[in-house]
Amino acid sequence: MKRAALLLLTVVIAYTLLAYVVLPAFWTHYEHQKGLAELPMVTRTAQGIPGDPVNVGLVGDNKDVLCAMHAAGWYPADPITLKSSIEIAGSVLLDRPYRAAPVSNLYYLGRREDLAFEKADGRSADHRHHVRFWKVLQQGEEKRPVWLGDATFDRSVGVSHYTGAVTHHIDADIDAERQFLLTDLAAAGMVQAKYQVTGIGPTVAGRNGGGDLYYTDGEVWILRLVEACRKQTAPVDVIASPATTEIKDRIWQAVAGAMRK
Repeated sequence: MKRAALLLLTVVIAYTLLAYVVLPAFWTHYEHQKGLAELPMVTRTAQGIPGDPVNVGLVGDNKDVLCAMHAAGWYPADPITLKSSIEIAGSVLLDRPYRAAPVSNLYYLGRREDLAFEKADGRSADHRHHVRFWKVLQQGEEKRPVWLGDATFDRSVGVSHYTGAVTHHIDADIDAERQFLLTDLAAAGMVQAKYQVTGIGPTVAGRNGGGDLYYTDGEVWILRLVEACRKQTAPVDVIASPATTEIKDRIWQAVAGAMRK
């Protein structure tokens, strides 16, 4: 019994070190944007509950971001007011369009989002693509501002599993929503280059601020936007990640594919 217990303890310790220390060290990388290395990669609700993970980033000034999102067909979200709250309720209950419906506030580095955008999916605001952005670096590796964001898809309206407040529920596959945004921006000719930096790491059963399940490869795709709205005609330059990260991503794609089924 002592030998079996010792063997079990050894296995547990080895697994813990491998899964939480050794492997994450291999695929942690910020060489393309060093200023992000010490930043958290999860947002927070007003109550301090961990919210949506960071999964996308932009490089460019305010005008570059606004131009790019507009060109891609994404609209700025209205601020939360009594009027906009009544309008979004009417949109959901009466199945009518509201393409600039407000999004709930999330917090990153102690402040709510600087910008929020959305793209309708169907008639009403209960289904929509949306993303929030925070400016986190005034000057990154490209000598331009860097923004981090959380792209998710709202699949329905319901109540928070944690607080009971009325909220949107997100689709669990947040990597698919990140890819949707990336594809829109690239198709609009607004992206010069893209690369990855480490986010929260591979996550199979995460929970956001409303208690909704999500899963992700844990990477943040950073998009270097065009400047002064000059449309990109050449293919987007894809800057490679370290080999260990690319191997991890290929393994994750198999895992995520099985989860989608």
